[in-house]
Amino acid sequence: MDVFSEYLAGIDDPFHRERTEVVLTWIKNKYPNLHTEIKWNQPMFTDHGTFIIGFSVSKKHLAVAPEVTIAHVEDDIVKAGYDYTEQLIRIPWNGPVDYTLLEKMIAFNILDKADCSTFWRK
Repeated sequence: MDVFSEYLAGIDDPFHRERTEVVLTWIKNKYPNLHTEIKWNQPMFTDHGTFIIGFSVSKKHLAVAPEVTIAHVEDDIVKAGYDYTEQLIRIPWNGPVDYTLLEKMIAFNILDKADCSTFWRK
């Protein structure tokens, strides 16, 4: 998690910092083959040079950016009670993290982008 250390240290709220670290560590442990990096001041995970999932921190939530995967898990997002847009899911700080949902999004992107040779989908 050394790649994310500076990013995490820059999160002022200790609860937000700890929760973000727990989520990032969970992904790193669950998907050890994914590459960890910071791009555009956001922690993200990539696979063979292609974007899989990224995160950002705001005052009210941990934002999850899974690229276009949202359409494939929209029912699960609604069931989790998360607010979302076409490209972003907001996990409120005062609610649980739905790790099954994160797993579905990550697994989908890994499989769907297995032959992708660009960072973003075309």
